Amino acid sequence: MIEALKDFDAKKKIDEITDWIKEWFDENGRSASAVIGISGGKDSTIVANLLVRALGKERVVGVLMPDGEQKDIDDSKKVVETLGIKYHIVNIHPVMEGFRQMMNDAGVTLSKDAGINTPPRVRMATLYAVAQSLPNGGRVANTCNKSEDYVGYSTKYGDAAGDFSPCSDFTVTEMRMLGDALGIPRELTHKTPSDGLSGMSDEDKLGFTYDMLDKYIFTGICEDEEKKQKIDRLHEINLHKLRVIPMFKQS
Repeated sequence: MIEALKDFDAKKKIDEITDWIKEWFDENGRSASAVIGISGGKDSTIVANLLVRALGKERVVGVLMPDGEQKDIDDSKKVVETLGIKYHIVNIHPVMEGFRQMMNDAGVTLSKDAGINTPPRVRMATLYAVAQSLPNGGRVANTCNKSEDYVGYSTKYGDAAGDFSPCSDFTVTEMRMLGDALGIPRELTHKTPSDGLSGMSDEDKLGFTYDMLDKYIFTGICEDEEKKQKIDRLHEINLHKLRVIPMFKQS
């Protein structure tokens, strides 16, 4: 346990987040529903639970967005069915196939990074399409956490987007504690995290564990100098993802 988290009161934080969501919707969509992409991972599962607590299951809409076949799609279905929320399964594979063909026809061969980052952007466009098609409108939930944001492990205008972000100030360690306090099955909140796109786990792709990252975030200590330098480098080069788009201002 990280020393800074020994007094972390997950149940109190859950109440605070719930109240914050209620207040945000009172100001930004009193009758609107919350629309959330459900991946079957810890973050979307936890945020979906918090949304139901705050708004009631009638005002939460889940969207499952596999790209072809998704090996853990049953986890996503388990989340929405357990919560009792309305949900849609939108398979983005035809869009992605069409997109790749369109780019090929234009003489553009997608790079590896473009191939990995385009599906999250298609998914975000899908969430906004669902939100704008609801009778009373919808507001899209961002499901990022502080650890991923710190090293830029998100897609700009993809999963990094959204209208409101209930949990982006909580590290992975804190998110797991919130999940446990919410009574969410451990196989959902403590499963090996993966982007579902690259075929690798988050930690394999990053080159360090979330436990190591979270300790560094809270204490500034990382015993492995090479990994410390990598964390610092990722943090610095990805800060643009967390900032409002720069704007030239007339003098």
